[in-house]
Amino acid sequence: MFGKKTLFQENIDPRCAYCAKGAPLEEGRVLCSKKGVIRADGRCGSFRYDPLKRVPPKPAVLDTSRLKEEDFRLE
Repeated sequence: MFGKKTLFQENIDPRCAYCAKGAPLEEGRVLCSKKGVIRADGRCGSFRYDPLKRVPPKPAVLDTSRLKEEDFRLE
């Protein structure tokens, strides 16, 4: 139904930003219980995935500048 890319998938690329052992600090930094303050895009062998910390990408913005009224007529 949702395809292979979901928040709760098993084979996820490790990132400190969504590790159970890390706490978010300012943008781009995480406080890790193992390594201290590190980059959010870092990784290590102690990674434990926490799906509630993962932020899904923002939805695409609809570009209406190229649409015309004819595009919405039924013929």
